[in-house]
Amino acid sequence: MSTRRWHGHDMKKAAALVGCTALVLSLTAATAQARPGHHHPRDTARQTLPANDGWASHGTGTTGGAAADAEHVYTVSTWAEFRAALAVEGTAPRIIKVKGTVDAVSEGCEAFAAPGYDFDAYLEKYAPETWGRETDLSAEPDDSPEGLRRASAARQDRSIKANVPSHTTIIGVGRGAALKGASLQIKDVDNVIVRNLTFESPVDCFPQWDPTDGDRGNWNSEYDSAVVYGSTHVWLDHNTFTDGEHPDSAAPTYFGMLYQQHDGQLDIVKGADHVTASWNVFTEHDKTVLIGNSDSESTAAVDRGHLKTTFHHNLFKNLVERAPRVRFGQVDVYNNHFVASADYAYSFGVGKESAIVAEHNAFTLPTGVGPAKVLKRWNDAPLSAAHNRVNGRTTDLIAAHNAENPDAALRSGAGWTPTLRTEVLPSRAVPFVVDRGAGAGRLR
Repeated sequence: MSTRRWHGHDMKKAAALVGCTALVLSLTAATAQARPGHHHPRDTARQTLPANDGWASHGTGTTGGAAADAEHVYTVSTWAEFRAALAVEGTAPRIIKVKGTVDAVSEGCEAFAAPGYDFDAYLEKYAPETWGRETDLSAEPDDSPEGLRRASAARQDRSIKANVPSHTTIIGVGRGAALKGASLQIKDVDNVIVRNLTFESPVDCFPQWDPTDGDRGNWNSEYDSAVVYGSTHVWLDHNTFTDGEHPDSAAPTYFGMLYQQHDGQLDIVKGADHVTASWNVFTEHDKTVLIGNSDSESTAAVDRGHLKTTFHHNLFKNLVERAPRVRFGQVDVYNNHFVASADYAYSFGVGKESAIVAEHNAFTLPTGVGPAKVLKRWNDAPLSAAHNRVNGRTTDLIAAHNAENPDAALRSGAGWTPTLRTEVLPSRAVPFVVDRGAGAGRLR
């Protein structure tokens, strides 16, 4: 096992601004006072999710590794140390403190390539003008360029995924803690806390070309920054999710399509339940947050009645879509700030049997982008959307959507009322508070 160090945000305008600032500060103070229930409040590593703070507070609540003894408190600064701390046997609560940038791909993509893999050969073999667009690559043998790509992808998969056990807190130390190129797997466990970390999205070194995906084919990639898969009572707080050094805007095109090397930033899937995501920043990404990953009946049997998730006080900035995209789940989205750029597609994806409640949120949209784009109907499912503001004006998001999309109208009324909330800010206060408080390095 690798070496480890185990231890324990004219005058009338000015007056209005002052008044607004005073209001926000008083609301912020009230919110802080409404967050009781932390264990060891001066030790952020031992803080637990406050009572009534979103779906993750349901039932037994979420305490993570707060009760860890000294032998199960680990400080790590390398990928090997991080994975070793997660792999320690036993079910005792544990705290893993991440110091500095922990890089899962420090040796580069070349380190994962299988012998004989050659990307130029891959492009030559599967170019649409020679391969066509009617046949996918699933039947290609192991010694083909696709077979060698599969083998290389499997090597990366084994190397960059990290499985998180139950009763664990993972927390960044100070302002500069980060997981780079890693995929955090919170799979089939209970009671996990992840806080104060910058996640730089993993780059798929070996995306697959699928000629049959759409009319023109597509590059498909793997790896989310964090996956909550079949797990319960998960709290993600004060993290920053970003594409960092590898934005999609810098990606090349092959076969006329973007060479997509990113998947999602956060997926909540396969019957996961009771999740709270608070005070995070999601930025510079395309397909951001997915809740429920399929419409299929086999998936429905697992997800129906689950996927209960709360998003509050998060900053969703310069994203394309999925903030979030929802199937099945009762999802409460309140007091979040959405800041869109020119390539904005939508924020809330209304999917099969979803029940979204979106209230008291603020949207900052660029010139030429109207409020009708905030909602996207994928399936006929009702939602509740009240007290939201777009560019400073209270806006009925459902009415705005339906006015421009009469043939794909959305129905109002999600059928449930959230009760697990802390102090709710008026939407006019949200940008000030969230922009100054969300993200890694701002944990108090």
